[in-house]
Amino acid sequence: MTSGAPERGFGIVGTGVIAAMHAAAIATVPRARLAAVTDVAGGAAAAFAAARGCAAEPGLDQLLARPDVDVVCVCVPSGLHAEVGVRAARAGKHLVVEKPIDVTLAAADRLIEAARAAGVALTVISQHRFDPGLIELKRLLGDGALGRLVLAEASTKWYRTQAYYDSAGWRGTWAMDGGSLMNQGIHYVDLLRWCMGPVTEVTAVCVTQAHQVEVEDTALAIVRFASGAVGTILSSTAAYPGFPQRLDITGTDGTVIVEDGRIVRRAFGVQATAGVPGDDAGPDAGAVGAAAAPAAIEVASHAAQIADLLAAVEEGRAPAVDGQAGRDALEIVRAVYESARTGAPVRLTGAPES
Repeated sequence: MTSGAPERGFGIVGTGVIAAMHAAAIATVPRARLAAVTDVAGGAAAAFAAARGCAAEPGLDQLLARPDVDVVCVCVPSGLHAEVGVRAARAGKHLVVEKPIDVTLAAADRLIEAARAAGVALTVISQHRFDPGLIELKRLLGDGALGRLVLAEASTKWYRTQAYYDSAGWRGTWAMDGGSLMNQGIHYVDLLRWCMGPVTEVTAVCVTQAHQVEVEDTALAIVRFASGAVGTILSSTAAYPGFPQRLDITGTDGTVIVEDGRIVRRAFGVQATAGVPGDDAGPDAGAVGAAAAPAAIEVASHAAQIADLLAAVEEGRAPAVDGQAGRDALEIVRAVYESARTGAPVRLTGAPES
């Protein structure tokens, strides 16, 4: 964002758990200010606003009518993202939409089209793209350090109690949430596609192992990429006590392993690009401090994505993680669910015929 950029006011719709992260991130971004919040639970919105020195509006219409709100953070249940986002776009507000973009591709398309028609910027939260380890991994991939990509693994082995799902009526439902892959695993699904390119085919199994919910709490998938590489996706909220999210990328000349946003292993063969650290270079030094304080990396990465949105507005470009990127990740998740439902491989839209 340029030094002469104007201050931008933010409004947050939905003051649940993730809204606090957005508020904390906004507070660290230069020339960004939290102006107002709203929630269907008026008391929750009032308490949230009082703690952060901003206004609490009684409804979405009132928040969207505020001239000091330039950007809206959509932090409502996932199945309402498009509904709220479309209204905000039509009001001329730029959009920061929590992941996933929504729970269906039709809803995602409505939101993307509304933002396009209104001429507003839309970013879908994938804050881990801004983690130090992922930035370094993308640099290595761009330099060709791993050679031709052949194999990738994205793993989210987390744990959620039944009380977590019982804490809100929308959690663990198909209409408003989706399962472990849609809610928790989609972050690393996005990173997998970002690093490996388009997915052409998915074969999957989804099961509910440890919770009383409509949706899956464990998903497994084999994926084929347009490049010819293959990979796996694993996502679970039944893996006690919970483990770091992990992304393994292997090429003909090496492997890089990322855990919770930092590189924990990199190994390169004799054909690797000159100047790249050799076998077992160890953790990414730039990420060690953040790894010791997980909340710090979360806020910093959310803030980096919000700052990128503001820079995109000033520069007249698309945000680094735009609506199409959010749709691409959702398309993979929906293909996993469809394959698990039918017991057959699913080819993704636009995938070339074999």
